[in-house]
Amino acid sequence: MADGGPLSAWLVDKPAGPTSHDVVARARRILGRDVKVGHTGTLDPFATGLLVVLVGRATRLARFVSGLDKTYETTVGLGLVSETGDPEGATRSTGVPVPDANAVRRALDGFLGTQNQRVPELSAVKVDGERLHRRARRGERVEPPVRKIEIHELVLRDGPDDRGLARVHVRCGAGTYIRRLVSDLGERLGCGAYCVALRRTAVGRLSVDASRPLDAVRPLGGVALSEVLAHLGTRHLGASEAEAVSHGRPVPGRETGPVALWHAGRLLGVAEGRSDGWLWPAVVLS
Repeated sequence: MADGGPLSAWLVDKPAGPTSHDVVARARRILGRDVKVGHTGTLDPFATGLLVVLVGRATRLARFVSGLDKTYETTVGLGLVSETGDPEGATRSTGVPVPDANAVRRALDGFLGTQNQRVPELSAVKVDGERLHRRARRGERVEPPVRKIEIHELVLRDGPDDRGLARVHVRCGAGTYIRRLVSDLGERLGCGAYCVALRRTAVGRLSVDASRPLDAVRPLGGVALSEVLAHLGTRHLGASEAEAVSHGRPVPGRETGPVALWHAGRLLGVAEGRSDGWLWPAVVLS
C-alpha cells in the first residue's frame, strides 16, 4: 500500500488448546515475520471464542478495543473445586450438596455491580516484573493483586443438573477473570465450583457470529475498521484537516474522548478530544 503497509482487523474464533499468544504467532507465520500482529484481550488456553486480531498498523488501535465489555457463556461445575479454577487443574469433590437453581440465582445476583477481584495465582499478570503463573509454578508464595471489576449481567441459563453442571451468561467489564468469578461463586454457595468450559461470544459490539477461522487471516480484508471502532466518536475531515492530522497536528473539534478520524472513506487515526476545543492525534495510521 502506498500509505505504509498492511492494515486489517480480524474476528477469530479461538479453539481450545492454544494460548492467545499462540494464535498471534500462528497468524504471524501465515502473514510473514515482518508483519506486526496483536490481539486485544487474552483468552485462557482452555477457553474458546472471540479473539480480535489486529494486523499491521491496526495494532496501534489495540488500546481502544481492549477496554470494551466482554460477554461469555460459561459452564460451571458445582460441588467440585479445581487447583487452577479450570479444567486444566486437578479437581476434587467438596462433599457439599449442590444447591438448587433459585439459590444459584440469588448468589449470582450478589456479584452484580462494581467490586474487587483478586487475580488468580495462575495468571499472566506481572508482579515485580515476572508473570504470576511462573512464580506460582516454582512454589513461590506471592500475594496476587486485587483489581476493581464490574459485572453487568449474570444469568443462569440452565441447571444445575444431576452432575452439578450449570450454564451461566456473563457480561462484564475488561479485566474480569471468569474462573475467579466462578470460584468465588462456589465459595459463596458453600459447595465449591470451577470453570468447566468458557466461550467468549462478544467484545463490545463485535460478535463471535461474525468470526473467521485463523487460517483466513490476511494482510488486508477482515472486519471493517468502522465496526471495530464503532464505540468511538466519529469525525470526517476535510483535505486540509487530514493533511494536518497526517503530520500529528491537532484540528479544531468539540468532541470529547477518543474520536476516530476519517477522510475520503479511509481511517486516518484516532484523536483525543480535549476541553481546549482541539482534537489531538493519539494514533496516526497514515
